[in-house]
Amino acid sequence: MGKADILSILRSDKTVFSFKDILLASEENNPALLRRRINYYTTRKQLYGIRRGLYAKDKNYNRLELATKIFSPSYVSFETVLAEAGIVFQRYGQIFVATYQTKEIACDGQVFSFKKIKDRLLTDNAGIEDRNNYSLATKERAFLDVVYLNKEYHFDNLAPLDWNKVFDLLPLYGNKRAAKNVDKYYKDFKGHG
Repeated sequence: MGKADILSILRSDKTVFSFKDILLASEENNPALLRRRINYYTTRKQLYGIRRGLYAKDKNYNRLELATKIFSPSYVSFETVLAEAGIVFQRYGQIFVATYQTKEIACDGQVFSFKKIKDRLLTDNAGIEDRNNYSLATKERAFLDVVYLNKEYHFDNLAPLDWNKVFDLLPLYGNKRAAKNVDKYYKDFKGHG
């Protein structure tokens, strides 16, 4: 990986790079040599080492992009999306991510809360938006993810939801309890609306 290779990575619209991303961009055949070169660039502050195997152009990288690079496949969902949409009023410091395992990781001053969902849900792109360098659940998909993983949950404001989209996505989950709870939330919402 020469200077030109590192510059091509830095010109990318990505703000976070995995070792694999850099390996593919560099076309380096020797991973050990590439690790030494990456170390060289991080000590020279041309790359910012976030955590083992993950790098950024600098400290101003996109935290949501990092969230989906730690485990793959994954997408930002749950309270992160719901708070932004005004469906839950409490703001959380951590970023919530749907992936294949449940784990909490603190990294570079940010807490990431990973929640396990079934593989068939994780790999189904319905209700998932591609934000160039990371995937983000729509508010309807995030709502259903929360209902799917929780027997009971208090939502502060269901008005932002497009209920047609909620009911279109609901069959993906194949879960009778979740379907029953969605119906209850909908009836409660309609009763107050």
